[in-house]
Amino acid sequence: MKLNENKENHGFSRLMELTGNLKVLLILGYILSAIGSVLTLGPFVYIYFIIKEILIVSGNISLVNTGLVISYGWSALIFAISGILVTFAALMCTHVVAFKTIKNVRYDLLKHLTTLPLGFHTMNPSGKIRKIVETNTFQLEDFIAHRLPDLVGSMVTPVVILILLMYFDWILGIICLIPLIAGFAIQYSIMKRSSQKFLEIYQNSLEDMNNSAVEYVRGISVVKVFGQTIYSFKNFYDSIIRYKDFVLKYALSMEKSMSLFVTIINGAFFLLIPAGIILSSLATNYESFVLSFIFYAIFAPVTASMLMKIMYTASDQMMVSESLKKIDALFNEKPLKESLNPQTPENNDIVFENVSFSYIDEDRNKEEMALEDISFKVDEGKIMALVGPSGGGKTTIANLIPRFWDVDKGEITIGEVNIKEMAYPELMDRLSIVFQDVYLLKDSILNNIKFPEPDATIEEVLEAARSAQCDDILEKLPDGIDTVIGKGIYLSGGEKQRIALARAILKDSPIIIFDEATAFADPENEYKIQLAFEELTKNKTVIMIAHRLSSIKNVDEILVLDKGKILERGNHNELLKKEGFYAKMWKEYQSGLSWGVGKQTAKSNKTDDNGLPDPDNLQDDSSSYEIRNDVNKGADPNA
Repeated sequence: MKLNENKENHGFSRLMELTGNLKVLLILGYILSAIGSVLTLGPFVYIYFIIKEILIVSGNISLVNTGLVISYGWSALIFAISGILVTFAALMCTHVVAFKTIKNVRYDLLKHLTTLPLGFHTMNPSGKIRKIVETNTFQLEDFIAHRLPDLVGSMVTPVVILILLMYFDWILGIICLIPLIAGFAIQYSIMKRSSQKFLEIYQNSLEDMNNSAVEYVRGISVVKVFGQTIYSFKNFYDSIIRYKDFVLKYALSMEKSMSLFVTIINGAFFLLIPAGIILSSLATNYESFVLSFIFYAIFAPVTASMLMKIMYTASDQMMVSESLKKIDALFNEKPLKESLNPQTPENNDIVFENVSFSYIDEDRNKEEMALEDISFKVDEGKIMALVGPSGGGKTTIANLIPRFWDVDKGEITIGEVNIKEMAYPELMDRLSIVFQDVYLLKDSILNNIKFPEPDATIEEVLEAARSAQCDDILEKLPDGIDTVIGKGIYLSGGEKQRIALARAILKDSPIIIFDEATAFADPENEYKIQLAFEELTKNKTVIMIAHRLSSIKNVDEILVLDKGKILERGNHNELLKKEGFYAKMWKEYQSGLSWGVGKQTAKSNKTDDNGLPDPDNLQDDSSSYEIRNDVNKGADPNA
């Protein structure tokens, strides 16, 4: 899809540009629409001729030229059918163009979205993107398929009617034109008031409401749990009220103008009848005058309907112009820059060298520093854990490696090659990322696991699932690995994490980025996730975000982060000896483990070599629910 280089070009020329090589078919549709509109006037003309033949003989049917009347009737029918067929052909042309154009626009938009960094998707709510891809493109489709053909026909038809009006009796023709001229003046006033500023506010109000609606649906479980209503979900409720107030205010401001416009364009008879009475007394040929008057009485309502179509199409045109702005704004978002001469790393060492990065807060128009002059190295085949309080910069480091954003200062290298100098597919091929919040497609377990490797065999997928400790998950599902998620089948957070680990194991990338989610898993899932993680990370370069300190006792190096800076680094034992920030976190973590519910037995406290609960020794003793806190109440549960 060609970008819109001219920022001010959001009108008809831009619309034609989007139709690409379908312009000829579109123009043909508009020509046919104009011809069809003119043909539909034929029956009115021939009905007038029939009435004229009857009135000429003063109502004496026996004197009527029957053959001529019948020919007029057939002509009227032919014109009517021809008008319908030609208009149908016109709509077929414009609909084909509309459907293909919107298919191409949506395809190109979605394709373009995949090239944008994750930072764009983080900063732009999904409701806003969905509105552009669905609602705004649909407005283009409707305008191309329906409104523009109507506009062409509505503009050609009044010209033909004007010629007819002036041909039969120019005085009555001018009288019929008075309400049309007044109607156009009021219409211009209405269109001027319906400015682009209004449409911009209208579109933004819709976006806000869409965003809030998506957020409300995603948070519906929280709303239900606390027994709240939509009124308690302030963002959604306020967005609806703002939209309602704005639309109501605009509708009320247009009420008088619109009523006056409809009254005037439908009020030709209020001028035509008095004028007819006056002119009839002055007519030299009364019979001829009456026939002319009947003609104007027949065509006056037709002109009113044409004006209504023009007004609605003009309003839609401004709406489409605003939609084109939104679409072009999305197209003009810059994708990640890729090197023209990409390089391939010789190994999988990861180096951060003097890296600084800030998030842009658009609401407050300021930057928030996330990382400041960070430097470290993870040697190939080694495991580095990132720990620290929330907001320390752990997730930012993990997101910068796959170029979800690009750094502000410094550089990140893999195998001594700046990641900006690598081909993006090459970079992503070297990485397997397991997020804390796992998203599974509403598809089979098989397709979810093989998503990064579509050509993987069933045996390879099953082996990856086995390595990720997913056997028990598959055994309980009705169709095993072919079970579709989301159709009455749901997995726990820990089970989703294991499926995600199976996906990463199958991909078998040399670098692993792992956001540990065991803090939210039950003991059995936690144990199996740990086993799956060990299988995944064999001989791999690993950066993991740790939430349970017991899981990183044996990693090669730990980086302690706070407020975007490195406070400490070293392995578990080295950091404990320093008696610094990490040692304090470890002490608080150990204190948190001593919280318990009910009676604990020696058997239930057994752990494996990693300090994790041994699932073979788990014991549920629910005979007592006494809550006790043996130590420090200030333990940080997020440590």
